Amino acid sequence: QVQLVESGGGLVQPGGSLRLSCAASGRIGENNRLGWYRQAPGKQREFVAVVTSRGSTNYADYVKGRFTISRDSAQNTVNLQMNSLKPDDAGVYYCHFQSFPTWKEYWGQGTQVTVSS
Repeated sequence: QVQLVESGGGLVQPGGSLRLSCAASGRIGENNRLGWYRQAPGKQREFVAVVTSRGSTNYADYVKGRFTISRDSAQNTVNLQMNSLKPDDAGVYYCHFQSFPTWKEYWGQGTQVTVSS
């Protein structure tokens, strides 16, 4: 089992910044990836960004250049720095963990991000 605890959501004005964090604990293993998904009201959950245990990163096109994902492997923590936020970035952000080669995945409880003036 893996437990994920998110923090850092909140209300921000358009153009502002927020930093999300997710702490993973439990049976982490050596080969895995930690990432973020988001879900706006009435929409499907969508991929935002991911970082592997080897440090490789990948971003959705709609956040490239604005969001930065980073990982502290010693702490099993993943951070998402979100800059130049837009109203379309609002939603519930979920931390996601997937281990390899089992492909088992876990989700955090979600943290709300609101972008509004």
